[in-house]
Amino acid sequence: MSAPYPKRHQEASHSNFIRQIIEADLMAGKYARRRWNGKPGSALSVETAPPDPAKIRTRFPPEPNGYLHYGHAKAICLNFGLARDYGGVCHLRFDDTNPAKEETEYVDSIRDAVKWLGFSWDDPGGNRNEYYASDYFEYLYQFAEELLRRGHAYVDSLSAEQMRALRGTLTEPGKNSPYRERALEENLKLFREMRLGKFADGEHVLRAKIDMASPNINLRDPAMYRIRHAAHHRTGEQWCIYPTYDWAHGVSDALENITHSLCTLEFEDHRPLYEWFNERLAEDWTGYDGVKRPGLLQRPLPQQIEFARLNLSYVVLSKR
Repeated sequence: MSAPYPKRHQEASHSNFIRQIIEADLMAGKYARRRWNGKPGSALSVETAPPDPAKIRTRFPPEPNGYLHYGHAKAICLNFGLARDYGGVCHLRFDDTNPAKEETEYVDSIRDAVKWLGFSWDDPGGNRNEYYASDYFEYLYQFAEELLRRGHAYVDSLSAEQMRALRGTLTEPGKNSPYRERALEENLKLFREMRLGKFADGEHVLRAKIDMASPNINLRDPAMYRIRHAAHHRTGEQWCIYPTYDWAHGVSDALENITHSLCTLEFEDHRPLYEWFNERLAEDWTGYDGVKRPGLLQRPLPQQIEFARLNLSYVVLSKR
C-alpha cells in the first residue's frame, strides 16, 4: 500500500492560488472517499480497495525525449513540494507516447535530475511511484473502444491535409468529415485492424466526436490514435498505434488517482478536452442492449490547474 508523506503543517506559511485550491479541497473532503489498491487502475479495480492514504496526489510527467532544463525544475519543485507539504504523494510518470523520439538514456537522466534537486518518488512506506504512459496502453485502447461503442469517437480515413482543410480557423468553424457517421461495426473493425498493423502510417486516425463548430479548436474532433510503425523503448513492436498526448494524459492522471494536475498556461485551452475525455469515461452509460454500465474512471476526477511558465533570460526553459 502506498504511504503518503507526513503532513508538515496545517497550512503553508506562504500561500498562492494553487495552495488555496488544495486547502479548500482538503477542507471540503473532496478526495477523501477515493480508493487505492496500491497501483493505478480503473474504477472497477478499486471497487473494494481501502481509502487512498495520500491526501493529495500530484505528478511530474516529462517526455523522455531530451534532457531537463530550468523550466522543468520549477515543475519538479512545485509538484513534489506540494505533495510533501500536504500529506500527499508525487508520482514520476514518463509520458512515453511518441516512440520515434524517446530513449532510455533520457529516462535515466530525468531520474538523476529529480534526485539531484532533492526529491524522491519513493514514498515513506517504500513504495515506488514511477510510472509510464505506456503502462496504460491496453487501458487506453480498451477505453477508446468503449468511446466508439458510446458514439463518442470514429475512425477517419481522410489524409492529414484533408483533415487540416476541414478544421477551420480561429474565426471560422470546421466542417464534419465524411467519415464522421460511420457505423459502429465498421469503426470497431477498422480500429481493431489498425491495432493489428493492417494499415500504413497515416491511413486512418481515430478521432473523438465532439464539435467541429466549437470556438475552441482543440475540441474540433481531435485525434486520439495515429498509426505509427515504430519500435517503442519499452514495448518494442507490440504496438503500431499510439495515443495522442491529449488522449493519454488525462486518462493516465485518472488511473493514477491524481488529484491536482499542474501544468503551464500553454495547456489552458486543452483543459476542456482533458475534462471531456475523463467525464465521458467516468459517466454511467446504458448500451444498445439496455444494460446500464458503470463508469470506467473513479470519481472525483483530477482537476487541471495551470500556472505561469518560468521566464529567465539567456537560459533554456522549454523544448518547444
